[in-house]
Formats: sequence, C-alpha cells, structure tokens
Amino acid sequence: MEINFTHHQTAHCENGVVSNLMKHNGFKVSEPMVFGIGSGLLFCHIPFLKVNHAPAVTYRVMPGQIFKRFAKRTGIKIKKEKFKSPKQAKDRLDENLKKDNPVGLQVGVYNLTYFPDEYRFHFNAHNLIVYGKENDNYLISDPVMETVTTLTSKELEKVRFAKGAFAPNGHMYYPIDFPKELDINTAIVKGIKNTCRDMLAPVPIVGIKGIRYTAKLIRKWPKSKGVKVANHYLGQIVRMQEEIGTGGGGFRYIYAAFLQESSKILNNNSLAELSKEMTEIGDLWRDFALEASRIYKNRSAKTDAYNKVASQLEIIADKEEIFFKKLKKAI
Repeated sequence: MEINFTHHQTAHCENGVVSNLMKHNGFKVSEPMVFGIGSGLLFCHIPFLKVNHAPAVTYRVMPGQIFKRFAKRTGIKIKKEKFKSPKQAKDRLDENLKKDNPVGLQVGVYNLTYFPDEYRFHFNAHNLIVYGKENDNYLISDPVMETVTTLTSKELEKVRFAKGAFAPNGHMYYPIDFPKELDINTAIVKGIKNTCRDMLAPVPIVGIKGIRYTAKLIRKWPKSKGVKVANHYLGQIVRMQEEIGTGGGGFRYIYAAFLQESSKILNNNSLAELSKEMTEIGDLWRDFALEASRIYKNRSAKTDAYNKVASQLEIIADKEEIFFKKLKKAI
C-alpha cells in the first residue's frame, strides 16, 4: 500500500509538509510561500512554560497554525484530528492510506529512530508525512531528511502519542478540498500584515518586545540563577534557534525568500529590498548563536560575555522593529 508520492527536502518540517502535500495535489507552492502566507515568523519567550527544564523560547507560531492560516487564506479546506486511543489513531491513518491520501502528522522527536542521537530530545512539535504502508512498516516522508524512511507501527505510535508539552495526541491533518485557483496575491498581503502585527505587538514577551525582554533576562541570569543554570538557559535559546525546526536565523532566511518570491508576484520592488534586509538580520541571529554557544560551552574568551550577547539581541530587536515597520508600509 504505497501512494505515488514525491519527497522534497525542505528546511523546516511544517512548511515542508504543507508544501509537499500541496505539490502532491497539483499546486506548486514553495516552502517560503507556505511560511509567509501562514505567518509562521514570530518570537516569543514564555518564562512560565518549561521545556527541557528551561523557559520556552519559540521563533515560530504554535504548531499547526501555519497550515491553518495558509489554508484559510488560499481557500483550501483541511481536516484535523486528534485521538484518545492509539488504536483509533492507527485505524484512521490506515483508512486514509487505503484511499491514497497521504497525511501530515505531528510527532515527538525523542523516539524518532531515524534522527541522529544529538537531535533526539523531548520536543513534540515535529511534522512529517505518512504516504504508505508495507507490512508493519509505515512509509515516512520527513521533509527535513534527505530521503524517505520508515517507522514500524509501534515506533510510529510512540512518537504520535509522546508525552509532555505540546503532546500531539495522534494529531493528523490533511487537505480535503481545493479551489480551482489559489488566490496567492491576497493571501500574501494577509500573511505579511499578520506577521507585522505579531512582531510589533505591544506584549512584553512577544515579537520585538519579547526579544528585548530576553536580552534583559540574559544580563540577569548569571547572578539571579547562577552560572550553571544561566548557561543551560542560554543553551536552550540557541538550541531552539538553531537546532529545532530551523529556528531564528533560518526562519529569517526563509522569510527573506518569501519576500523575494512575493516581490515578483505582486510586482513590488520594495519587498525585494526588504528581502535583502531580512537576510542580513538572519546573519545577525547566527552571529548571536555563535557567541552564545561559546559561553555555554565555556569557550568564550570575552569578559562580560553575557552582557555582550544581550547587546547583540538588543541590536537585532532594533533592526527588526525598523524592518517590520517598513514592511507594514510596503504592502
């Protein structure tokens, strides 16, 4: 039972799942276009939510929101399901595969056997596609992997019902109806407006204010938490930025590609210029990650290292504030 499905590797899992499902259904939609229309770009520091014993930091919207927004703005109807029992989840998955319908799944990373050990930890917002079944093996198209792979029914059940924050509860999703043509132009504008609104939100832990809030905390952590905990917290920020679902720097590059593609579709040269600006901001995020990693790996040769990486974040916040105000005007 194998669906004629073409695997395409992408930078980020949810964007990749949506882009691949769209291509399978005859719509050529790129990963950056999915991300931009779905308003995936965000920054949020959630001090009261702990992931791996450190405050949660996210560089993207909540799992599932990208597909939900993309579908609504382009006129696609989608079906999303969660399950109380693994048997029910398995039966519904098998039912879809028998109908030649590949589906997206939200899963936990820790027990994904095909992931390298260093990437396997308790993170429950990963996405992949199941496109078939051979005996007891499910055929897996994980967009962040170079090639397709497999999971046994037991292995798949384990990751579909992983415990902890953002527990997937067997979450399965797939498109069920499409318009004759996607209204990409209108969807792009709505997606950009939403992202600008999120990043410029007057909320202390969200968007630009959230980046500045994080910088203030980094300055305080060595004294308030001790160096060991401060290093762990700083490592969490970098891990969420650079290792989990592409993160801060990588998302900026994807968003820059979205603006570049959108500039041609909308015939708007300002978006092409802003694309270059966002790429430069992505470079600054990567520089921050490099300096922060030197601190928590005890390889930083700089004195007052925490204050210096905090200053890097504040510079990023200033540049992103200018950027999103210009982007808001551009459309």
